[in-house]
Amino acid sequence: MPRLKSSIAIFCVVLQSLYLTAAAQDNPQGSSPGSKAPIPQNASSTRVPTVTQDKRRLSQLLGNYQAQAVSQVNESNTTRLDSLLRGGNLYLSLEDAVALAIENNVFVEVQRYGPLIANANLRRAQAGGASRTGLPTVQGGPSSAPLSQTPNFITIPIFPVTSFLQPSGVALPGLDPILSGSYQYQYSSAPQSNTVVTGTSVLIDRNNQGQITYSQNFLTGTNVSLGYNDFQLDSNATRAQLNPYRSAAVSLNVTQHLLQGFGMAVSKRMIQIARNSGELARLQFKQQVIVIVASAMSLYWDLVSFNDDVRAKRESLSYNQRLYKDAKGLVAIGTLAPIEVIRADAAVAASQQDLIISETRVLQQETILKDFVSRNGVASPVVEEAHIIPTDRIRMPEVEAIQPYQDLVAQALSGRPEMAIARLRITNAKINLRGSKGALLPTVDAFGNLANNGLAGAINSLSATPVQGAASLIGGYGDLLSQIFDRSFPNYAVGVQVNIPIFNRVARADYALDQITERQQELALLAAEKQVRVDVQNAIIGLRQARAIYQASVKQRILQEQTLDGEQKRLNLGASTTFNVILVERDLATAQSAEVAALSNYSKARVQLDFATAQTLTNNNISIAEAFQGQISRQPSPLPAERAP
Repeated sequence: MPRLKSSIAIFCVVLQSLYLTAAAQDNPQGSSPGSKAPIPQNASSTRVPTVTQDKRRLSQLLGNYQAQAVSQVNESNTTRLDSLLRGGNLYLSLEDAVALAIENNVFVEVQRYGPLIANANLRRAQAGGASRTGLPTVQGGPSSAPLSQTPNFITIPIFPVTSFLQPSGVALPGLDPILSGSYQYQYSSAPQSNTVVTGTSVLIDRNNQGQITYSQNFLTGTNVSLGYNDFQLDSNATRAQLNPYRSAAVSLNVTQHLLQGFGMAVSKRMIQIARNSGELARLQFKQQVIVIVASAMSLYWDLVSFNDDVRAKRESLSYNQRLYKDAKGLVAIGTLAPIEVIRADAAVAASQQDLIISETRVLQQETILKDFVSRNGVASPVVEEAHIIPTDRIRMPEVEAIQPYQDLVAQALSGRPEMAIARLRITNAKINLRGSKGALLPTVDAFGNLANNGLAGAINSLSATPVQGAASLIGGYGDLLSQIFDRSFPNYAVGVQVNIPIFNRVARADYALDQITERQQELALLAAEKQVRVDVQNAIIGLRQARAIYQASVKQRILQEQTLDGEQKRLNLGASTTFNVILVERDLATAQSAEVAALSNYSKARVQLDFATAQTLTNNNISIAEAFQGQISRQPSPLPAERAP
């Protein structure tokens, strides 16, 4: 009996060792089983989507067979938006517009699912499965309201997913251990044509058969299977010396790939790609935040300039109304022809039309911006009815400090997420190439089998034949296990299996295709580098041009103001006509609009330069960690004193 207990203990230790090895494969970097995957998740934040497991059962083992629930979509806005609403107005600073876009924009929220997708794909790869779903693509922001009175319908795109690498070449081993078992009870009765063998004309068997097997694939290309089979028979045969009897066997089967599928580099390739996909998810989230911040700033500055244009149009209307009033007075006293009143009235109508167009554009821009910085857009009546009041103004610095071109390019190449994404895709293509390269080799597998058998039973009470050679097999279940663990009846088998494809065309084609994919990714990186240089150069040119145009527009507006003042004095002296004054006033209105547009273009040129040089987040003091949590820590900007409740 002590020997039996020791044998059972050894068997349990072997099973436990195989389980721990499988758990280690589930986390190849060496962390303990059950530890978190290296994808950032924070279940404590209500703004971050999470995957949770049902905690109602205490057993950790049963947790592997429970459904995981992804948190519901959060359709509410952050409290920042409510804090900026007062009296039907939304008092919005540039910092608050950026913060609201990060907290509430739907595109940013979609990217927050990227780490969850990467984490799920990593779990599949650790189990030997391929990725199922790619990462969501980065989406651009909407356009501002158009210059004409035609409404701007913004089409919100469906969220497509980026392509992901399908494993090619050597088949991925299933790395999750499998515990399988079966049990069968059988009753059979069969007539016998010859009673010499069984000693009866009708043979009746009652048998119980069960087996349990633990199998496991390893990253080294090894498959191990440990099994236990048990068979028990009770029969009415009179010729059998043992009846009932029980037989059992413990078998160990090991198969090792020697060429194709050999080594951890091939088996781990999809795990490494999945881990890189986690980094891709973080980079794409950062890229999406940069795009959203730049879009929010551009939309905000456009709204500021559109409001300035409304003020200019109102001044022009006010001036034309005064001109119309003065013209009527001069006609009444006979110093001006009646046609001049009609011309002045037409100028008033034209100014009113320009003002309506400008005010409509402001309303459209407010709608676009409110939809951009809120989770549910204008579906909320409070947000839909709110009028945005920008609290920041566009400022033109006295001196434009721009770093040398080469320094800005180096900054962009090292900081822009798309560059790191392109490099990671090349890395993934190289890793994936290992599988197709390994598939070029023939399949050569070494295998071995070790089995220990046992048989024990009772003397057949139905038999008249004395027990001879079966005397050593008389016993119970304990004697059966002793035979197995004492290796009383061992079986051995070793061998090699070879499979050589004659033409090997599929493997060669896969290797060529994967090499082509790698070359395409290298060209994509080259194209990205070229685009970065062009973006930086164009951003510098655009900023300098926008500054020069603004300075010229200011000078043009001042000259038009002086011209209008002189023409007005000539009209008062009778040396000019209302028509001439109207023409000069229109030129002034055009110059004022050009100045407003030039200042807006300058502000957006600054945004573009920051975007091109990867300084958008740094210059706006935005933390990616806070952006991922969906809650910007800085407090909303204080309301203007005269507007505070």
